[in-house]
Amino acid sequence: MRHPKQANQLVDRFGRTVDYVRISITDRCDFRCQYCMSEDMTFLPREQILSLEEIYLLAKCFTELGVTKIRITGGEPLVRRNALELLQKIGDLPLLEELVMTTNGSQLATTAQRLKQAHVARLNISLDTLNAQKFTELTRTGDLETVLKGIHTAVNTGFQAIKINAVILKNRNDDEVVDLVLFAQDLGIDISFIEEMPLGLINSHDRAETYYSSDQIKADLDAHFNLQKITDKTAGPSDYYRIQGSKTKVGFISPHSHNFCSTCNRVRLTAEGRLLLCLGNEHSVDLKSIMRDKNSDTDAIKQVIIDAMQIKPEQHEFDLTEQPIIMRHMNSTGG
Repeated sequence: MRHPKQANQLVDRFGRTVDYVRISITDRCDFRCQYCMSEDMTFLPREQILSLEEIYLLAKCFTELGVTKIRITGGEPLVRRNALELLQKIGDLPLLEELVMTTNGSQLATTAQRLKQAHVARLNISLDTLNAQKFTELTRTGDLETVLKGIHTAVNTGFQAIKINAVILKNRNDDEVVDLVLFAQDLGIDISFIEEMPLGLINSHDRAETYYSSDQIKADLDAHFNLQKITDKTAGPSDYYRIQGSKTKVGFISPHSHNFCSTCNRVRLTAEGRLLLCLGNEHSVDLKSIMRDKNSDTDAIKQVIIDAMQIKPEQHEFDLTEQPIIMRHMNSTGG
């Protein structure tokens, strides 16, 4: 039985209320997606990563400060040992209204049922192409059939909602946006298209040259579907359209072409324990050192989180024409 909703104590200096936290439980992944990380990634030593107990304690602190939604991310969260046990504990937090997860789908065929039992309500599954050869090229190590099997297993498991996330790159997979929507429509699930975010140095492509805007994607889709704007909002940044005659929603996450910072209600906890106040800036607080200070208690941790809201920036500063000012890769941030 859920307890009464806790009064929210997390409000930034621009009046935005933070009620959504994305928690990265590992920087490791079984894929090496071109837009996410370098091919020869160096991952953090184990001792620098938050323990599962530390992650749970912070999740509990966030809910007691008014956070109602937690998204578990990675890297790939399901490659971390005992991740399912952690999800079960977080899912049991009495003040949490919604537990969701982002995954690359590689482990879903064997874990979907346990995720449902752990109170994971919704899944976001990364899928950028339906071409097996292209999938291996984009992910460097992934197998499309394994992911598709995982997606079908998840659909049959009966989650509250499942959404495909697709990062579209010009001359890489922009010719597949219609096929990806048809795939989602056939399964009765949603899909969001994401403009690539310039995080970390990569050597696989020039981000300015491969940039493909949400407006271009929508124009491509308008030639095949009747998309009707809807007001449905999740806690995330997608703008949604519904396909006429279908229950499938198509979302657009547009950090470059349609800045969504004015309504930002999110913060992120990185795998190494930094509270990141903005995906596109380096404003952060080291929660790990506070947690590991023997003189700290949960009240001290909560006060640091409350105070951190005052350094949450007004907006991100992404610029595709410059070298990234954000040197961390997406796998260390958690999406």
